[in-house]
Amino acid sequence: MATINRNGVKIHYETYGQGPAILLTHGYSATSEMWEGQIDVLSRHHMLILWDMRGHGQSDSPEDPAAYSEEETVEDMESILDAAGANRAVIGGLSLGGYMSLAFHLTHPERVRALLVVDTGPGFRNDEARKGWNDTALRTAEKFERDGLASLRSLSRERSQSTHKSAKGLALAGRGMLTQRDGRVISSLPEIKAPALVIVGANDTPFLKAADYMAAKIPHAEKVVLADAGHAANIDQPAAFNEAVMHFLRAVDGHA
Repeated sequence: MATINRNGVKIHYETYGQGPAILLTHGYSATSEMWEGQIDVLSRHHMLILWDMRGHGQSDSPEDPAAYSEEETVEDMESILDAAGANRAVIGGLSLGGYMSLAFHLTHPERVRALLVVDTGPGFRNDEARKGWNDTALRTAEKFERDGLASLRSLSRERSQSTHKSAKGLALAGRGMLTQRDGRVISSLPEIKAPALVIVGANDTPFLKAADYMAAKIPHAEKVVLADAGHAANIDQPAAFNEAVMHFLRAVDGHA
């Protein structure tokens, strides 16, 4: 267990194993706990770095709404890599964590050995579609403000099983990190030079088209659809998920 301190905000992270680094980011209103089924396998030949985004899990929930943004999240990720002594890493995550991994690549491509995007959307070119997403994100934030952490019980597995300090932190993260302002990330996909693995659960119907789109637009991408898996594909089918990721990592490490 370790922390970094960025401008007075303490961010929790953990490292497992030694070797080439892998940084995994959880989804919105989940925590690093969601990767428990990956720790043993992925840390055998790699340094696996897991962390809690600000407003989530064991990390701080600052009072200032401006402290929650895509930019702050990306810089948290960079600072964690620095603290762990990892100049470059496989950068990956689920849902919001996958989107932030793409955003990290946009800002720091030189630090990305490969990308792992799981049950993720790359954002929106269309302003109206983005507004629809943002409206849903704001309603989710309002639900945490109104109902507190009890709201988690009705959500998907990676969220319903997570432990948080504060519903207010989740609400602020929903307003500042889950909402999107522009199409920079989706527009960057054709410029990605790193190899990428796109994983999606076959039952995660809202994200199937997004997975197809990313696999088509990212030049060196491959796609894996996991049968009998929903939005938390790594939890629903951990063995198949781990096998797909390890197959990908062997290829990445072989060309390092």
